[in-house]
Amino acid sequence: MKVVVLGAGLMGKEVARDLVASDKVEKVFLADLDLTIAQDFANQLNSAKIEVLELNAERDDELRACIAKGDVCINALFYEFNERVARAAIDIGVHSVDLGGHIGDVTENVLALNEKAKEKNVTIIPDLGVAPGMINILAGYGASKLNEVDSIKLYVGGIPTKPEPPLNYTRVFSLEGVIDHYTEPSKVIQGGNLKEVKSLTGIEPVYFDQFGVLEAFYTSGGISTLYKTFPNVKTLEYKTVRYKGHAEKFQLLVDLGFFAKDNVVEVNGTEVNVRDVVREALKKKLNLGDKQDAVLLRAIISGEKNGEQVTYEYETTIIRKDEDDMTAMARATACTIASVAVMIGSGVITKHGVLPPETVVPGKEYIEKMAKRGVMIKETKHRSSIVKW
Repeated sequence: MKVVVLGAGLMGKEVARDLVASDKVEKVFLADLDLTIAQDFANQLNSAKIEVLELNAERDDELRACIAKGDVCINALFYEFNERVARAAIDIGVHSVDLGGHIGDVTENVLALNEKAKEKNVTIIPDLGVAPGMINILAGYGASKLNEVDSIKLYVGGIPTKPEPPLNYTRVFSLEGVIDHYTEPSKVIQGGNLKEVKSLTGIEPVYFDQFGVLEAFYTSGGISTLYKTFPNVKTLEYKTVRYKGHAEKFQLLVDLGFFAKDNVVEVNGTEVNVRDVVREALKKKLNLGDKQDAVLLRAIISGEKNGEQVTYEYETTIIRKDEDDMTAMARATACTIASVAVMIGSGVITKHGVLPPETVVPGKEYIEKMAKRGVMIKETKHRSSIVKW
């Protein structure tokens, strides 16, 4: 199969690296506006499989011509492009997956293209990062093993292995996205009712081996399409994991209006957007560099199975290797979206339309493919002594 990767940023590069190593992929096209960045990376890989393309994704003619070169397109651009890429892929009959962007109805707009994708026999799967993405696939897998699902609780965090004050955090993906997740409301189901809660609230302690007691709190986007896929559960919650005290410190920045998109001030006669300034200042402070990062993930799915109360728990801890240029977050993200793209291109996934990952990605095969990539996901099953009549 031939795969087109849109975007030669951190995630796009690692997706391309993963695909080049796959024996099911014969050609990888890596497309970016900055041809030098893409070509330098291709030179590092030193593989005949990879070809670099220059792309201005804001030009629909260039975008369509680029996507048309592949059997499957992987969109690793910023999520503002997700709908545009999905529409282009459907129009020319190419399968496509993206890294998600459940902010400002981005994914909802992609899902609205379902009937058009079916008509063109195209498979579109949005939200294939870590959260949303990996977490959705595991939630769907656990739910598929139950007769009735009562509760889904999800915890995901990308953190440095050695925290540095005051925020004890390093950025491992777009800081603009992090700010969106911290400021937009989070959807939850509590007591069987769908509602919205403020992000950075609902703080609770959570324990992970090697890291001890951390904190988890609501953030937007992570619940993704799960509230539509499982509307009848009593509980559905997604929380981000960080070191203790992180949420309170970021809440102060929110309360001061530093992340408000419309907060404009005048400095020496020039209008300045406060959010833009704070974001760029934080980028320097929170730069990961060559430091280790870790991805922590836990999905807890509970319900009824043959009259018993049963819980399936999925957990992984991914830590960046000292000799590896790839961050733990990039590994988890790239492995997820690349493995699903290969499933589509090789015929493991055959259903057409715009499909949430939890409804179409086979969990068992996904866990096996991740294990081959060095990402080990542990499944634990718990039975309750309580019998449901």
